[in-house]
Amino acid sequence: MRHPAHHRLVDVPGGRIHLVEQGEGPLVLLVHGFPESWYSWRHQLPVLAEAGFRAVAIDVRGYGRSSKPREVDSYRMLAHVADNVGVVRALGAESATIVGHDWGSGIAANSALLRPDVFTAVGLLSVPYAPRNGFRPTDAFARIGGDDEEFYVSYFQEQGRAEAEIEPDVRGWLAGFYAGLSADTMPSADAPSLHFVARGGRMADRFVGGGPLPSWLTEADLDVYAAEFERTGLTGALNRYRNVDRDWEDLAAWDGAPIVQPSLFIGGDQDASTTWMADAIKAYPETLPGLVSSHLLEGCGHWVQQERAFEVNRLLAEWLRALAAGG
Repeated sequence: MRHPAHHRLVDVPGGRIHLVEQGEGPLVLLVHGFPESWYSWRHQLPVLAEAGFRAVAIDVRGYGRSSKPREVDSYRMLAHVADNVGVVRALGAESATIVGHDWGSGIAANSALLRPDVFTAVGLLSVPYAPRNGFRPTDAFARIGGDDEEFYVSYFQEQGRAEAEIEPDVRGWLAGFYAGLSADTMPSADAPSLHFVARGGRMADRFVGGGPLPSWLTEADLDVYAAEFERTGLTGALNRYRNVDRDWEDLAAWDGAPIVQPSLFIGGDQDASTTWMADAIKAYPETLPGLVSSHLLEGCGHWVQQERAFEVNRLLAEWLRALAAGG
């Protein structure tokens, strides 16, 4: 039985959220990362619908057809958590399983941490859960960069700076960024990391120019992503990075807090997120005591649900079915 996908705009306290909904059953909220959109979950929506779930992929605020507040602090983590709660309520549900990728993994984790009454299970893709700690994020990122380079999160801090690099050629920049973090097209291990920007340089200086698109990304897919950002600009998306210190302050009461609900982690073994944060994965017995299973997909980069859609779909569906059965 095929389930059609429906686009909707729903009202939440902070504005409106665009979502794509497919299927019926227990609600599963899918939250994308940077620089993506609801479209990142195009392979999951029909599979989860067929598996008996109401799969809902949102455009995070600042992206796509969702609201784009002007104020930078409107993109703090508390606002994203409130948006997710608002979506669940707007859909007439009391609770949901939440699944996030990249920044969406952090948003999903904090949604579960702050609102366990609403988000009863959490799936994290690519970026491991690491509880808040005592280090102010921008200070930590500055130390990572050193004298000759900036860590990319530091590069994104100044409003308008990264926009000036990306917006003149959105499609070309996205192609380079997606390729640089995909297992089949990423630079060699001895090449300078594109997670760092040379002082006075650009992120794109370290992209592998003129190469093929990753195997998971068609020209049509790239057109979809590029069209959204050409219409909206990049400021709303980048403002998530510009709130890391506000988040650290807002979440002080949850310093070191574990997420106790049933959880799932899926990452790629070629993704810097999983290699740099290997200690966070090792700490899961303490930080994710409800962890059902953790998976590192061999030969997979950052865009796990697109690079390895079949495996991710299988893992998600099995986990969700077990949750629904009370396992």
